[in-house]
Amino acid sequence: MALLPAALAAADQPTRSPHTNYILRCAGCHGFEGLGTTEGDIPAFPDSVGYIASTEMGRTYMMHVPGVVSASLNNGEIAEVMNYILDIWGATDSGSPPEPFTEEEVTHRRAEPVPDVVAYRRLVVDELSAMGVTVAEYPWP
Repeated sequence: MALLPAALAAADQPTRSPHTNYILRCAGCHGFEGLGTTEGDIPAFPDSVGYIASTEMGRTYMMHVPGVVSASLNNGEIAEVMNYILDIWGATDSGSPPEPFTEEEVTHRRAEPVPDVVAYRRLVVDELSAMGVTVAEYPWP
């Protein structure tokens, strides 16, 4: 019996819910509660991700974090997982999460060049700081 290449085998898998994809693709770093870890230098989602997703730069940044880049999900599935994250942890002072991601937006933003995601996050944080918003610590230099 011939083995299928990983990409073909993955295509045969049943569709998973955004919650399941979060557990399989994101919870290893961000945890089941979205709190990240100080030891692993992973920032928390609560009180941060909604603000990050409320700016153009922040939305682009989110499509280039290592876990998204390596998630092996298609753009529609990435949009679903991002919206799940925003539904759970994306509330801002306005009381509601930012606009949901669409598959088209994910496709567009993933195609934008972001050569240094750490430097790009600093720009996002600077933009939010200028708006009076503080987000979770990000320990990378």
